[in-house]
Amino acid sequence: MEKQTTLKRDKKALLSYLAVEEIGDDHISSGRDTPLRPNAFEASDNEKIEKIEYHFREIMSTLGLDLNNESLAGTPLRVAKMYVKELFSGLDPKTKPKITLFDNEYNYKQMLVEKDITFFSNCEHHFVPIYGKAHVAYVSSGKIIGLSKLNRIVQHFAKRPQVQERLTEQIAHEMQNALNTGDVAVVIDAKHMCVSSRGIKDADSSTITSFYGGKFSEENMKNEFLKFLSL
Repeated sequence: MEKQTTLKRDKKALLSYLAVEEIGDDHISSGRDTPLRPNAFEASDNEKIEKIEYHFREIMSTLGLDLNNESLAGTPLRVAKMYVKELFSGLDPKTKPKITLFDNEYNYKQMLVEKDITFFSNCEHHFVPIYGKAHVAYVSSGKIIGLSKLNRIVQHFAKRPQVQERLTEQIAHEMQNALNTGDVAVVIDAKHMCVSSRGIKDADSSTITSFYGGKFSEENMKNEFLKFLSL
């Protein structure tokens, strides 16, 4: 029985390896929702930190690093805390920003643009950084939100293992839902360390993705938005 279990596990690992080799460095996405297990939030943050610390210690040891060294001894715990509390905190629904709507008392009917929102994320294919600028805009349907909430929406979805296409869609749809309007635009310009530090090792290229909803899909509105981004 134990031998059969081992063979099944080895076969599964081989199939997984072959699938990864076939995909290679192709940039693939799997829909707008972040792929999560149904029981993703059953474990507490402390339990997750404990497990990640153990496994990262094993990774470092496998690489041949001496974990008795004073400089390395605390690294597994530091990494575990960073993963759960910082880099990937956007996975937890509890960290989603609370959105309060206000009446559009000034009756402002033009687009509102928040540009150059700096964000840091991580590529879900290699777990290395994605970083860049997000530019967002909306036209009020009668309600507005505080400007800082736009930044917080970007940061929340960036703090996950991501692909840039999904990040763009998640920000846009969250804005549409929060503001009760389809008139939303998002442009992201970012660098991917999986491109610049490994693989092709192109340090100069960047990736641009966009979303234009409602009025922003009209050519004149889109052009006005893009003009603001060039100022």
